[in-house]
Amino acid sequence: MYETPLTIIGHVVSDPIRRRVGEHELIKFRVASNSRKRGADGNWETGNSLFMTVTCWDRLVTGVGASLSKGLPVIVVGNVFTSEYDDKDGNRRSSVELRATAVGPNLARCAARVEKIIAAGPDSPVAARAGEADSPDHGNTESGGDDTDADAAAKADADDGMALTA
Repeated sequence: MYETPLTIIGHVVSDPIRRRVGEHELIKFRVASNSRKRGADGNWETGNSLFMTVTCWDRLVTGVGASLSKGLPVIVVGNVFTSEYDDKDGNRRSSVELRATAVGPNLARCAARVEKIIAAGPDSPVAARAGEADSPDHGNTESGGDDTDADAAAKADADDGMALTA
């Protein structure tokens, strides 16, 4: 199967909707990308617009769900495809969608704080968390350890993903 890669730079125009599809998690939202040019009077004019439905699956769902909301500037990378379906009247319809492989804030249009969270699990054991290898008494306050790292580790266990603040 041939895949068509696409990068969209725009703004989130709908609240992300999260749901479960079989064994997988999905989050969907719409992005608008607008062209702009300077008019004869020197003011910016809005040109053509592209509206695209973006789908995010599995591991990408956590970070997108915790980070994005309507109105935020984003950069979305993924593969574009046509989704076909029957509408409520039984008519065959199609829409162009982007299955995202990466989503992030557009730092030319906003400021963001990124928190990397490494969760414990079968693929990521507790001992492999960032900072634990550097300190043999990590989280042990009796031996003079710092509670700040222990709090961050507890947060990592609770939140599996990345958080952005724009």
